[in-house]
Amino acid sequence: MFRFLIPPGLRALVLILALTATAGPARAGEPQTAIFAGGCFWCVESDFDRIPGVLETVSGYTGGTLADPSYEQVTGGGTGHYEAVRIRFDPDRVSYADLVAALFRSIDPTDAGGQFCDRGPSYRSAIFVRDATQRTAAAAEMKKAETALGRALVTPILEAGVFYPAEDYHQDFYKKSANRYRFYRWSCGRDRQVKRIWGADAFQGIPGKR
Repeated sequence: MFRFLIPPGLRALVLILALTATAGPARAGEPQTAIFAGGCFWCVESDFDRIPGVLETVSGYTGGTLADPSYEQVTGGGTGHYEAVRIRFDPDRVSYADLVAALFRSIDPTDAGGQFCDRGPSYRSAIFVRDATQRTAAAAEMKKAETALGRALVTPILEAGVFYPAEDYHQDFYKKSANRYRFYRWSCGRDRQVKRIWGADAFQGIPGKR
């Protein structure tokens, strides 16, 4: 059999070119996912969509045992699910820690019975972490928030499980039904309560993040 012999110097060059082609071009940080519960998911969506670097928000249910739950089942109790929001974000523009800090400052993290006018297990706050890195960042931000408030927080840090997107009419509700949403948010007293708890540190977006 005829064999084509490659000189040693050329062989090294071919190997380098092959490795470069296999590795491909360097890529910036790929989108990551955060999952938070902060009471009414309409409001959490609205708040986090304001943050530069957030690419997508999806309202849904997580933390419970019932597969493919409906809104009526979750709010009726007994499923173990929270109303939650799955947040897809660009880590080159906003960090996971920044998002956790924004969550704390947009809710009442000292309330274990729900959030604002929405009461019951499905409206509790929670942080659902996907790995050890997220858990460490969430715990660090919780300590900072406890120091800022001078009291312990009750928002748990839980392992992320299956996330079930909510019904279509819940997605971007604050845009599709703006008048109804604004009236609900005002009558629930969410912004007034957040301002009372956090004062000047109440969530207003993340300055300097573009």
